[in-house]
Amino acid sequence: MTPRGLLRFGPISPAAAGPLYEQIVNAVKREIAAGRLSPGEALPSVRALATELLVSLITIKRAYEELERAGIIYSRQGLGTFVADNGAEEIRRARREQARRAMAQAVRDGRAAGLSDKDLIDWLWKEL
Repeated sequence: MTPRGLLRFGPISPAAAGPLYEQIVNAVKREIAAGRLSPGEALPSVRALATELLVSLITIKRAYEELERAGIIYSRQGLGTFVADNGAEEIRRARREQARRAMAQAVRDGRAAGLSDKDLIDWLWKEL
């Protein structure tokens, strides 16, 4: 990845919401979902990304470990870290599940507020 490409992960800042490693995780997911990082594409090394973003090696390592556990990236000893073939699909799957949970919560909240199923469906159609 070119130095210019590293800038796609920024800005990462202690002043921004969330821990630094989560900001990096979200930035990588955003780049993969947008198609700016392709399956098989190499990610910057832990050291290079830490230097570029001015964060500790531990922060980058933690972000990469979380992404690897989620099946979004994979590492090969001596070769580097790469976008998994199904990385974008894993991100979409997780987002679909998050949307499903949010909709289920909205239904529970609506029912608790006294809304009928018809009201809930009408509201959903308006949002669509």
